[in-house]
Amino acid sequence: MPSRFAALSFVVLVSFTSSIFACPFCSSQGQTLSGEVGQADFIVLGTLSNMKSDADDPTRGTTDLTIQTVVKPHPFLAGKKMIVLPRVLNAGKKDSRFLVFCGINNPSGDIAKSAVVSTLAYANFESATIDPYRGEEIKGVSKLGEYLKGAIEARDKEPVTRLRYFFDYLDAGELIINSDAYMEFGNTEYKDVRKLAEGLPPEKLLKWLKDPGTPASRHGLYGLLLGHCGKPEDGKALRAILDQPDNAYSSGLDGMIAGYILLNPKEGWEYLNSIIANTKKEFPVRYAALKVLRFLWENHPGTVKKEQIIEGMKSMVAQEDISDLPMEDLRKWGQWDQTDFVLQFATIPSHNKQIVKRAILRFALSAADQNNAKAIAYVAQARLDDPERVKFAEEMLADEKPKKK
Repeated sequence: MPSRFAALSFVVLVSFTSSIFACPFCSSQGQTLSGEVGQADFIVLGTLSNMKSDADDPTRGTTDLTIQTVVKPHPFLAGKKMIVLPRVLNAGKKDSRFLVFCGINNPSGDIAKSAVVSTLAYANFESATIDPYRGEEIKGVSKLGEYLKGAIEARDKEPVTRLRYFFDYLDAGELIINSDAYMEFGNTEYKDVRKLAEGLPPEKLLKWLKDPGTPASRHGLYGLLLGHCGKPEDGKALRAILDQPDNAYSSGLDGMIAGYILLNPKEGWEYLNSIIANTKKEFPVRYAALKVLRFLWENHPGTVKKEQIIEGMKSMVAQEDISDLPMEDLRKWGQWDQTDFVLQFATIPSHNKQIVKRAILRFALSAADQNNAKAIAYVAQARLDDPERVKFAEEMLADEKPKKK
């Protein structure tokens, strides 16, 4: 069986970014270009020239930027066809253009004033300095400027309308655009992704899923979206994609399985179970199955019976390289009737690992708070054996609880 620790970086990454509120099968989250748009004072597209280094300080200098397009306007740019950037920037190839995000710094003599009044308010642009904090090289014909202009317009619209704008750019020819559009989904609450998905064209999503040029990391989102807008026959098409050897270890396996279950609950659940029960499957594959169990429990109660999901979790608890994760889920879901089942693994040699013993103790501490007799006895013995370990576990559990205001 593959080592849990061989896949540790994978688990940490996915666990860290996972949330029941965010899009559950989007692997990319973070600051988007539209987020940058909101922070930038102005954004311009143009060409670079006349780079000059400071003779006394090679880290300083200037570069001229000839403005071709103003993506985000600002009064500072009024009447200007060229601005001087306080950086020495690489001009790239002869035909390269640069999209530059800039902030405006208040003049040093107005620091106190700037604490309460923005540069825009007092319009002291002659003495203001600009800070070009991000630049993207644009080669050839690009739609990035057009994309960002639309992103600015979409930014303040209600979530589903905003997200529909970015959906149309998921297959854009430029990586910087389609990656940014994908990240917008990763940053959006699942309830809004779901609402959007219900009105999407399933044939387009299937086309993307079948396209060998589609990055595997996108399969999870596309499979999930298809699960909300497709028909049962689309579930069969999704199953055919899942059965392709190249998709056996796809980073989007979780979302495709979830979509399959939403379209064909009975067949999809049987497929998921075939992964859960097969301990020969690689850890990332079984972890994908675990994520689907969480998704069904937390987001789609009733699609699969709760009893079935619990049995799936118990099957994974029995697998020593992943057991601590479903134990934690059972604890968070308050499944105290599974206390006897969880505690039995404290004496099973295959589960004699610190990470598993910690999960068992955390479960026991939480169950003891619910007056579970066996959990109370287990915690009492643990305090005798290693009081510091129990204290640490209690502190960690306390950190999970909402802080009183």
